[in-house]
Amino acid sequence: MAKTTTEDSAAQPPQKSNGKQKIAAMGDLHVKENGGSSYKELFAEISQAADILVLTGDLTDLGKPKEAELLAADMRSCSIPIVAVLGNHDYECGHVEEVKSIIKDAGVQLLEGQAVEINGVGFAGVKGFAGGFGRYMLGSFGEPAIKAMVAESVEETMRLENALRQVRSERAMVVLHYAPIPETVVGEPQEIYPFLGSSRLAETIDRFPVSAVVHGHAHRGTYEGKTPGGAPVYNVASHIEKPTGRPYALLEL
Repeated sequence: MAKTTTEDSAAQPPQKSNGKQKIAAMGDLHVKENGGSSYKELFAEISQAADILVLTGDLTDLGKPKEAELLAADMRSCSIPIVAVLGNHDYECGHVEEVKSIIKDAGVQLLEGQAVEINGVGFAGVKGFAGGFGRYMLGSFGEPAIKAMVAESVEETMRLENALRQVRSERAMVVLHYAPIPETVVGEPQEIYPFLGSSRLAETIDRFPVSAVVHGHAHRGTYEGKTPGGAPVYNVASHIEKPTGRPYALLEL
């Protein structure tokens, strides 16, 4: 298992390192249709600081194609490979296929249960889903609606397992939107924990040699934790305070 470290920030963006890959990870951009916020300068900064950019979902605010187009335009300032998964907000308007097409056409490796290797690092990604953690995890019992929710959670977990089976690199990063552990959602109201992630994801992760896990979704969560098996987990939602002092984390694999 490769060692993962976080990088402290300086006045200038950190310089790229030799040998290991420096990965910038950020989630929950929530690009809006009115174009009020631009990520052009941030993407250009990340291109100088990292070798690969990972985006952990909620790329758009309401899942509108116009929002995806604005993000795609900003991505032109990013000169390094981009890997991403979608989040729940990207499904909101029912135009997810259009959003996916726009993001992919911008050159992004969009993971939906697949794996991709870039510069010797394997990335396995899914959106993930809700369901709760540990002994409070929702079971498939009762009304059809509850069973359907649990089935969705299990399906996303199976897709993650299939993606991890495709990874051949010794260094592997799991990319999610929903959290696999409760530690990185601490700070959110406990009442909504079941809607922020699922332990099923961590159970799958711990069956494979994973170097790091990144997710978003929990805007008021906690930056760092570990799966029961010891895999480092980072909540990289742009709202979370990180060692870089920037909206993105820097992880070295």
